[in-house]
Amino acid sequence: MQQVNFGIIGLGTVGSGVFDALKLNGDLLSSRIGVRVQIGRIAVRSIKKCSSKIPRNLLTENWRELIDDQKIQIIAELVGGTTIAREIVLAALKAGKPVITANKALISAHGEELFAAAKKFGTNLYYEASVCGGIPIIKSLREGFVGNRINALYGIVNGTCNYILTRMKLEGADFAGVLADAQRLGYAETPPDLDIDGHDAAHKIGILASLAHGFWVNPKKIHVEGIRHVSALDIKFAGELGYTIKLLGIVKKCSSACRVQVSVYPTLIPNSHVLASVNYAFNAVFVHGDVVGDSLFYGRGAGKDPTASAVLSDIADAALDLKFSNKHRIPPFVPHECEGAVLPIEEVVSQYFVRLNVADKPGTLAKIAAIFGQSNIGISSVIQPEGHEGKSVPLIFMLHYATNGAVQNALKKIGKLPVVKGKPVMLRVENFEK
Repeated sequence: MQQVNFGIIGLGTVGSGVFDALKLNGDLLSSRIGVRVQIGRIAVRSIKKCSSKIPRNLLTENWRELIDDQKIQIIAELVGGTTIAREIVLAALKAGKPVITANKALISAHGEELFAAAKKFGTNLYYEASVCGGIPIIKSLREGFVGNRINALYGIVNGTCNYILTRMKLEGADFAGVLADAQRLGYAETPPDLDIDGHDAAHKIGILASLAHGFWVNPKKIHVEGIRHVSALDIKFAGELGYTIKLLGIVKKCSSACRVQVSVYPTLIPNSHVLASVNYAFNAVFVHGDVVGDSLFYGRGAGKDPTASAVLSDIADAALDLKFSNKHRIPPFVPHECEGAVLPIEEVVSQYFVRLNVADKPGTLAKIAAIFGQSNIGISSVIQPEGHEGKSVPLIFMLHYATNGAVQNALKKIGKLPVVKGKPVMLRVENFEK
């Protein structure tokens, strides 16, 4: 059986997971693809800190040794970050070696440059593990849906936020308390900003948007909101209206052929929709193709083992491509909509959930409704829950379709009314209408 040697750069959570997975199922992988996969070298930051189960003859503290070693045919970059990782990937591609990465931040920030380098130096870049861990969404978009126009893609792609929102819904708990528990249990980092402010999800949804629509999405063009401002009260009222709140990544083709909405924000989802039942740390991606229709991908989107599973999938592809000299069988990214552009959030049309704290006195509702009317924004329903005492009470509006810009402008005016106490809370509603 032909043998392929690959080198691992980085032996943290993902790197150690890949090592363990190959030890467990390396023979199975080799028997299925007809190529024996062998770890040739492993580059680490400190050999002294490595587990004793790693053979010392495999280890080095100089990652360039793996690039220069002619016996190493494939490089796995698993160090994370966007500085040294970028240097490693570019050096390996320049050496003509295919590279496997799980680095979503790197692909999001420098994907276009890295794909161009792979093409220039006649090799390939594999990145299945960069989005949604063990869910094969990259391969599905590149291969399985190659004959489809992707009209819409909706993703619950951050397990930390989904865990927090799930517990807030099921327990009626506040955000701060659940976040503290999530950090204690290891579901959230300290500080948790990358996750709860939506940036991690934006990295992933930007990659999926680029693949789905054939132009590289600049991360700075993605509208991103996190979940810090979502309260137990919002989740309670959303539930009474038949909705569940999720941090949703949205990639949606607009009426203009070349413009695409690419956004991440907390969204009200109908309880009847399958994404509403995706709970705790699980991820899911819902795809609508013009030929295939609706498809759902569900599973664990992060963690040692799911991510290692995706890396093994890329190792198999890279090994087969080398065996059959198919270096460009599946290019990492093919731009095919060069005129494509991200639609500014101000022009995106949505439905809305708005919560206000207002003075409990006659004429309050009329003043607020007048501003919505002047902005040409329709109101589909109004709820003023009973049983609230004090100088202010909650007032909930469900709004018809309108542009984000129009709603934001109306809320600025409403927020200045003397009868409105505190900043208005606005959440978008997604009913998945084609």
